[in-house]
Amino acid sequence: MSLRATAATARRVALQLRHDHRTLALLLVVPCVLVTIIRFVFDDGGTFDRIGGPLLGVFPLLSMFLVTSIAMLRERTSGTLERLLTMPVGKIDILVGYAAAFAAVAVVQAALVATVSMGLLGLDVQGPTWAVLLLGIANALLGMALGLFVSAFARTEFQAVQFLPAFLLPQLLLCGLLTPRDAMAPALEAVSRALPMTYAYDALDRVTRDAGGAAAPTSVVLACTALALACGALTLRRRTS
Repeated sequence: MSLRATAATARRVALQLRHDHRTLALLLVVPCVLVTIIRFVFDDGGTFDRIGGPLLGVFPLLSMFLVTSIAMLRERTSGTLERLLTMPVGKIDILVGYAAAFAAVAVVQAALVATVSMGLLGLDVQGPTWAVLLLGIANALLGMALGLFVSAFARTEFQAVQFLPAFLLPQLLLCGLLTPRDAMAPALEAVSRALPMTYAYDALDRVTRDAGGAAAPTSVVLACTALALACGALTLRRRTS
């Protein structure tokens, strides 16, 4: 791995993002708007305090998945990726460069969503705020890694968008946000234990309730992120001889 090549890739992606105002709006504004809507949908306050904490990680995960899957697909279909692979740049340099650029956006995104939720909307978090912020960033990175990986299976941007309901919506339904996992049918509970969003939800739920034991699900989230990046590196290859 070359730090110089990684930094060059991260700088190029960051410059592209900076000039793409619509994508930045999607990444930074939309999660805040969705959290605000949820707050006023559950006007009793208690429900928002229960689900608002986990949503600080779920919404960044969804938005980063969508944006990174499309961004990487553009790199693949436009020929940019093939040109990069003809240069002395390793696959891991490209993936880590992408991860670094989107990680910077994830930090800003998580900070904005947490500020809006806990500062303006009155979300009551029992655990430490810094832990909630770090888990929000970790979930955004998980969404980014999954997006980079699944982009290899799409041929068009329309197909990439369809991965959101196909790949993440079942995880959202089974993670425990809508109903406790121990109240689900045994088969559904078993499936939920194999899905990364379950552990992302569990870690944030424990931290926001100050219930302890968040280290184990957080470790699973980080391991899934590393595994998705490794699998994404395997899909980086030249498509022409």
